[in-house]
Amino acid sequence: MSETIIRGENLEIAYGENVLLRDGNFAVKRGDIFIIMGGSGSGKSSLLKTLIGLKEPKAGRVFIRDEDFYQSDEAKRRQIMQGCGVLYQSGALFSSMTIGENAALPLQQYSTYSPETIAELVELKLALVGLQGYRDFYPDELSGGMKKRASLARALALDPDILYFDEPSSGLDPVSSRLQDELILEINANQGTTIVVISHDVDSILTIGNNAIYLDGNAKQITAAGSPQEWLRNPPNAALADFFKRRRGE
Repeated sequence: MSETIIRGENLEIAYGENVLLRDGNFAVKRGDIFIIMGGSGSGKSSLLKTLIGLKEPKAGRVFIRDEDFYQSDEAKRRQIMQGCGVLYQSGALFSSMTIGENAALPLQQYSTYSPETIAELVELKLALVGLQGYRDFYPDELSGGMKKRASLARALALDPDILYFDEPSSGLDPVSSRLQDELILEINANQGTTIVVISHDVDSILTIGNNAIYLDGNAKQITAAGSPQEWLRNPPNAALADFFKRRRGE
């Protein structure tokens, strides 16, 4: 049985009195491509913020590699997060820096590598995401898909064993979206990276996801956990059936 690498226990996520999620329980196995699904306002992004340390839950616990994240001190949390990479929906590249400089930043901050070694690693990460030769380009000189890949190169800089993606296909044309899915599958297969993805793109979910949870914004709960492909064949509830139909335009 695969090792559980991320676990949520009885999570409650809220903004003041506005509760988005109650009694959230889920497990991400090592090597999963784990999808967090749900409609707008269901709490997907807030759950991601909780997993990456940007929003403390109102109740419950988050375990990452068996470490109780929110019961750890700040130094331990930083250590835990150094083993994680995050690709934000907007890319969040520094516009005044080249993509090579963006990708080098985590290595400069959190490693003891020499400048020469960092330069070699940056070239390697850019090649890995299909951006060999683009080191000296600035973000505004790249297409939307290339910006996402540049952000991915930065997220991969420290060889994380967990990668978080916030709507990786958002704003991309169908071809770029497919290429992004293929890159996610390649990283997962070749490096064994555990990947957590927020997505409402049904085609992408069915292409890459092997494990998922569905956040129901009305119930404010996780109402399904399991295989997206199985849900398509046999939806466990009406909300999930509607999600698949609505997103496919049926």
